[in-house]
Amino acid sequence: MTKGNINVSVENIFPLIKKFLYSDHEIFLRELVSNATDATLKLKHLTNIGDAKVEYGNPVIEVKIDKEGKKLHIIDQGLGMTADEVEKYINQVAFSGAEEFLDKYKDSAKDSGIIGHFGLGFYSAFMVAEKVEIITKSFKDEPAAHWTCDGSPEFTLEASDKTDRGSEIILHIAEDSTEFLEESRISELLYKYNKFMPVSIKFGTKEINDPEHTPETTTDKDGKETTEPHRKITVDNIINNPNPAWTKQPADLKDEDYSAFYRELYPMQMEEPLFNIHLNVDYPFNLTGILYFPKMSNDMQIQKDKIQLYQNQVYVTDNVEGIVPEFLTMLRGVIDSPDIPLNVSRSYLQADGAVKKISSYITRKVADKLKSLFNSNREDFEAKWNDIKIVIEYGMLSEDKFFEKSEAFTLYPTVDGKYYTYDELFNKIKANQTDKDGKLVILYASNADAQHSYIESAKAKDYEVLLLDSPIVSHLIQKLESTKENITFARVDGDHVNNLIKKDETTISKLDEEQTKTLDELLKSVIPSDKFQVQLEAMDSTETPFTITQPEFMRRMKEMQASGGGGMQMFGNMPEMYNVIVNTNSKLVSDILATEAKEDKDRLITQSLDLARLSQGLLKGEELTNFIKRSYEMIK
Repeated sequence: MTKGNINVSVENIFPLIKKFLYSDHEIFLRELVSNATDATLKLKHLTNIGDAKVEYGNPVIEVKIDKEGKKLHIIDQGLGMTADEVEKYINQVAFSGAEEFLDKYKDSAKDSGIIGHFGLGFYSAFMVAEKVEIITKSFKDEPAAHWTCDGSPEFTLEASDKTDRGSEIILHIAEDSTEFLEESRISELLYKYNKFMPVSIKFGTKEINDPEHTPETTTDKDGKETTEPHRKITVDNIINNPNPAWTKQPADLKDEDYSAFYRELYPMQMEEPLFNIHLNVDYPFNLTGILYFPKMSNDMQIQKDKIQLYQNQVYVTDNVEGIVPEFLTMLRGVIDSPDIPLNVSRSYLQADGAVKKISSYITRKVADKLKSLFNSNREDFEAKWNDIKIVIEYGMLSEDKFFEKSEAFTLYPTVDGKYYTYDELFNKIKANQTDKDGKLVILYASNADAQHSYIESAKAKDYEVLLLDSPIVSHLIQKLESTKENITFARVDGDHVNNLIKKDETTISKLDEEQTKTLDELLKSVIPSDKFQVQLEAMDSTETPFTITQPEFMRRMKEMQASGGGGMQMFGNMPEMYNVIVNTNSKLVSDILATEAKEDKDRLITQSLDLARLSQGLLKGEELTNFIKRSYEMIK
């Protein structure tokens, strides 16, 4: 038997491991199962190239709980180690960087990116174990070895009578970590970290119906049928899928395969995804994966953290910001890259060049897929537009390269349910919606029902009105106005339609200068100036007498602030201001001027204003109650 000290120049590294890695203590199981997987796959490679003269077979990694003995076993059938290799890989390599480790992490206990640094993967076992044993037999014709360490730098290494190839790690679970002796806890961790590992993982057994047994059905004398119960058999409980869909070639997968994998990833998700994007690149970095577009709502607080990051089929995290562009973190699916380490951390992601290339690749791949879907079946793409637009619009705002590509598939829907690309829209409206200064005015509504009367006024002039109702529309149209030449967006209720698209022709007012002045003073004496600005306009006599609008600039700034526009806080305390556009050619205005009693004039103005406010949803509470009461009185 050999005794010795682990090659480490500090008095006791193990308490430090426990202290620094405590917040991530559950990942010890990920590390040990990953090591077992590596040992198994290395043996497969050696047998394939002829360097290992053994039968590879169909190896399994087994995880076992010995609750009574307070032990957890991880057993593999991989290449194993000789005594010399245990000395080299466990005692020396693991702590050759111990001093560097201490220097790097002594002030950063919260850093979770330690696992994997300086060979600490195996030693994460000491976060939960007071003693660890390794019993291992190499695929080479050499004696088995038994290594034991009790959490101090001292170890023992002796011969073992193990005869089967591979390694068994035995963790003597510490008193403060007995949760890892619970079957439910270990099962949870295996499903979380290892459910797609490339080697089958056994955790206990389960009963299933015997596939070779067909239950017999018998009929008694009264004609009643009875079917015998299924015969049960006990089989290994394999908790993982070693060949998940993303590891296969797209040509080998059908739509139903992608759907089945989606349900495997998200068993509680009832809705099917709209479509998927298969990622597969091996230069200048390695990346595979499948991203799914779920049905989206306009809620910007939608649940993120639905994309799972793997390294060689080992689960790393579901926080993929920095790897996946932010606008795509609303998607679901899997990304797997050996170029992203298991100890992934924020600082690493910000500095690593490969990660930036991965992000750019994913952006390009998603844009190419959207373009392909649009070109191959535009009708279907239009049908899905409302479910995917929030991701596309967010991408247009946040990623310039995506914005450039998006012109090929971004749609602009109208209130009538038609869909245009930008070029189609431009060509459709440029003749009719160019104002007297030569600027193209793109009209839009955010709520077709609430803005119905304004939409109808615009349609009466054969203007096209878009329906742009996402919460980031104010940011988006600002971006479009700054990148497209000589265009402006105007919400259809931002002003009277004649003012939204000003033409050369003018309408003559029926009122003379004196009447206009009288009307202006009368209106301003009744309409509160802290909320409304009176605006007299000469329009067709059939147009609405009183119209309420909100100035485009002010409304847009408030919307941008509400949806997270940086620097917009200055508008937060400004009062809501509206314009009251009064049609001087309407019969109602003539009637107001012709009414003799001041009280009756005021009542007509108040009633007209309240009608306009009602149409905009601005009449509420006591004012609405008074309006209804007053309206009944007028009917009498």
